[in-house]
Amino acid sequence: MINGKKVLAIIPARGGSKGLPGKNIKLLYGKPMIAWTIEESLKSKYIDKLIVSTDSEDIGKTSIQFGAEVPFIRPKELASDSAKSIDVIKHGIDFFENQFKVIILLQPTSPLRTVKDIDYALEEMRRKNVQAVVSVCELEHPIQWVGKLTKDKRMVNFTMNKYKNKNRQELEKHYKYNGALYIADIDYFLENNGFIGNETFAFVMEKEKSVDIDTLFDFKLAEFFFKEKTNERY
Repeated sequence: MINGKKVLAIIPARGGSKGLPGKNIKLLYGKPMIAWTIEESLKSKYIDKLIVSTDSEDIGKTSIQFGAEVPFIRPKELASDSAKSIDVIKHGIDFFENQFKVIILLQPTSPLRTVKDIDYALEEMRRKNVQAVVSVCELEHPIQWVGKLTKDKRMVNFTMNKYKNKNRQELEKHYKYNGALYIADIDYFLENNGFIGNETFAFVMEKEKSVDIDTLFDFKLAEFFFKEKTNERY
């Protein structure tokens, strides 16, 4: 609970994954990937209930093993490739019939996010007295270096051409969603049909915590950072 509001955290974990089959329970540095999110979430001072929304019995069993609640198996219409996260969250909210005032979406594909990030983001929301906070990280490369290729691969449309005489440090910073944290008052979420509205604020996270696993490359990158964290302790 924060600011007198009960907090519901939902971890969405669909069984089907085309980019990296079985990724949600694939062993990542010694644990099923979803376990990293569950364990950190359970340490939160503010989360009142943590659930996993899944269509998979295997994911459900694994989630329960690591301490999460799995109060339902997600309906088939919310388990397809075309199913939207917004509808999955609405289903979770409706299931508890107005018991909670704040919703957190914690994707299991962001295993490097820690309880400090979760609680700091909630505290930032309270401190600023805002209705929604979404995590972002700085882009790896300046957006000014991005462009479109012509059919014959010429780079005439690259915006970098306009900034070729500037050093990287002189260019304006840009940020992207990192997928780790989406937090909002439930009324605000329902009003905006999602977490993004005019009163949504950014919670900036380090790039090292912002790996969002969709591919085998992402998976290996996350493993690398887990190993780095372990080496720092010893």
